[in-house]
Amino acid sequence: GANARVRTGVEKRTAADIGNVVLRVNPDGSKLMIGDVAEVRVEGTDRELGYFVGSNQAISIRVDRSEKGDAIDIQETVQRISDRLALTLPEGAQIELIRARAGYISGRLKILLENGLSGLGLVLILLFLFLNARTAFWVAAGIPTAMLAALAMMYAAGITINMISLFALIITLGIVVDDAIVVGEHADQQARKGLGAVAAAETAARRMALPVFAATTTTIIAFFGLVVVGGRFGDLIADIPFTVAVVLAASFVECFLILPNHMAHSLKHGDKQHWYDLPSRVVNKWFEWVREHLFRRLMALVLKARYAILAGAVVLLASQITLFLSGEVKWRFFNAPERSSVSGNFSMVSSASREDSLAMMREMQRATEQLGREYEERHGLNPLAYVVSQIGANSGYPLASADTKTPDQLGGISIELIDPDLRSYSSFAFVGELQDKVRRHPLVEEISFRGWRSGPGGDALDVQFYGADADTLKSAAEDLKTALLRFPAVSAVEDDLSYDKEELILELTPQGQALGFTIDGLGQVMRGRLNGIEAASYPMGPRSATIRVELPENELTADFIERMQLRASSGAYVPLADIVSVVRRSGFSTVRRENGIRLVSVTGDISEDNPADAQEVMSS
Repeated sequence: GANARVRTGVEKRTAADIGNVVLRVNPDGSKLMIGDVAEVRVEGTDRELGYFVGSNQAISIRVDRSEKGDAIDIQETVQRISDRLALTLPEGAQIELIRARAGYISGRLKILLENGLSGLGLVLILLFLFLNARTAFWVAAGIPTAMLAALAMMYAAGITINMISLFALIITLGIVVDDAIVVGEHADQQARKGLGAVAAAETAARRMALPVFAATTTTIIAFFGLVVVGGRFGDLIADIPFTVAVVLAASFVECFLILPNHMAHSLKHGDKQHWYDLPSRVVNKWFEWVREHLFRRLMALVLKARYAILAGAVVLLASQITLFLSGEVKWRFFNAPERSSVSGNFSMVSSASREDSLAMMREMQRATEQLGREYEERHGLNPLAYVVSQIGANSGYPLASADTKTPDQLGGISIELIDPDLRSYSSFAFVGELQDKVRRHPLVEEISFRGWRSGPGGDALDVQFYGADADTLKSAAEDLKTALLRFPAVSAVEDDLSYDKEELILELTPQGQALGFTIDGLGQVMRGRLNGIEAASYPMGPRSATIRVELPENELTADFIERMQLRASSGAYVPLADIVSVVRRSGFSTVRRENGIRLVSVTGDISEDNPADAQEVMSS
């Protein structure tokens, strides 16, 4: 009927079924099948990117948080899921959590808590010894009060606890302590002079309000200047000024609206002697003796010899300036924390195969494992926390030449070293030895090792050439790279002017035009022969499968133009070399220009272990 469906034949999706497909039936009844003229094989999913742990293949799953996600909570959740999944894995399979960046946040939280507790403890001890127990308690209570109030305001403003806001909290911790101490100590001093408890607390608040307000305001203004910093770095540090402002504002409010009331109650009990104030009475007795007998005499001596002491101070200051100007005291803009992550990348020449890239990747694995064993013999502990190598892409910061390479010509290795507190050497020292141990594959074009960097900022070394043609700029860049690699402290040297693939430009000859060939038709035929054609596609489970027809690899050699035969409109086959002319051209993938001028940059990393290394490189 009208709703009937007619289907002929059956689905043929296995290699055997496809090989038995009949192409032609000869007059004698024999059949020519696909299996007679082609090799049919089933290939797995095409995975250009592959990971390896040692000789074992691996899968990498990356988990990122959303804008409002809790990094620490997400890491704990991933760890719990990994632990449960590990129980269901077959023998020999393992699952491991790596690159857990939330650990850095946990580390800073630990620093904040440790510094806060140590500061709180020091305040309690010193004020307990030099003032009294009640004053020490209420002054110390101002530290967590101000911090909790600041966290509440940060929450209301939508600021999270991250690496930057934690940095700001750690900075302001000491300032918060000073504000409370100034008010508490002055109230205690006024009470010792005979003022009543309420009057002493009120006098301290009035007298200290303007100085503390001025100090708080100037500090906020100094940090608020970071708001005008633009670009990526400005976005990175945007939380610092607001965090500093709310912490100092909370501390100011606590010092002058809350602390004076507590101090008034505390000083009312100061007239009576309590057993817990015995240590402060003993310390103050000795302190008064030191002040009256030693410190007073010392100050009298200083006043008598004031000109000699002033001259000595000037000489000391001049000597410090001389040390700085002479270079004895090294200057460093920012002393970055020791890093634990190291990555190495390589790119192969265009004629290299995936097997060549795998060989280079295994060489990097070998060198890394060998160096790890050597470090273990020297220092007693293997520095390698984990090593993951990959093929099909670069690891971390990619090479400049990666854009012009196929995935099979790229590879890299990611190395995580043990915690810096467990080793006496830096990651720069490890990278310096590692790049010397790697044996270059004959077909490797570029290889680079560098340490992992967080946040914005460029390379330690960046030299630019301009004003000449591209070939001259490339030659100058290569000469500079060769010169820089003589310095052990320099690594990750590369330039951003990479060679492009060789191009073959085909033009039809008069003979080709006479035989009926067109440049468009020729392009379609060439594309099909070089890249293959997709004959069919069909669903296979959750994925789709394709049937492709490709020429054998031994026919796609460098002389394919001389050997390739094309069918003319008359039915005769003619050599491709007879109907086209070939022009070979090679150039650069990308040539940068600024204001119309060609520009090439040579970048690299310099070890931060010794500031003199950078000066040595620059002076050379």
